[in-house]
Amino acid sequence: MSKRDTAVAGTFYPNSCSEINRYIEHFNNILDSSNFAIDKTIKPRAVIVPHAGYIYSGFTANTAYKYIEDKKDIKTLIVIGPSHKVLVEGISVARYDEYTTPCGEIKIDTKLSKELKENFDFISFNPDAHKEHSTETQFPFIKHYQEDIKVVELVYGKIDSQNISEVIDYLLEDPNNFIVISTDLSHFYTLDDANKIDNICLNAISTMDTSLLDRGCEACGILGVKGLILSANKKNMISKVIDYRTSADTSGDASRVVGYVSAIIGDNI
Repeated sequence: MSKRDTAVAGTFYPNSCSEINRYIEHFNNILDSSNFAIDKTIKPRAVIVPHAGYIYSGFTANTAYKYIEDKKDIKTLIVIGPSHKVLVEGISVARYDEYTTPCGEIKIDTKLSKELKENFDFISFNPDAHKEHSTETQFPFIKHYQEDIKVVELVYGKIDSQNISEVIDYLLEDPNNFIVISTDLSHFYTLDDANKIDNICLNAISTMDTSLLDRGCEACGILGVKGLILSANKKNMISKVIDYRTSADTSGDASRVVGYVSAIIGDNI
């Protein structure tokens, strides 16, 4: 069995399963003592989540993953994130059998991975692209909330958002597929400036208006976000921003912050 081994365990998130569970328990304790509630008017088909270290963005990511906790109809969860370290032409799909996490392996949907590579000429397999934190940080959450699910990892680089949308269109045709789009927002502005820039992204997601993303949104995964919105609009889906915060909420340093958002996209019930 070939495995996609961890590359950032111990840095972006703990390399101990018990420590990961402790993080998630802490996040959920906060939610339990707040007014957080699952929006029952949306049948989720996709989420947008951040990918920084859990200490900074884990709470925001967790609010989105709570939406899949009780979903029994998901068979394959597809994580789509930008490449940060490796130049990728198009999209790379992880052609392994299993995905390693500190809490155990997750089976990769090898049939779907093969289908995607065969059906889209801009999808290939670049092993170096899969030492990527934007996607890897999602899998401990996935393992926690959907222990027996299958996954597909897609890492993109130089590509058009229309191409990403084509892939998402294909994936959404199967109601048992679920999409995860990984992105952080603005990087290293003052808190006030970050809030202004990030509000452009938040408004674009809330209104499902891709044109707003081109008016100053600085999300590193903007192509994935745009691709999802393009696909969701074709299916008349709706969206809801669940959580927004910055690294200043954890560090207390408002001079150079990074923004994080979680959102849910799905069918109107």
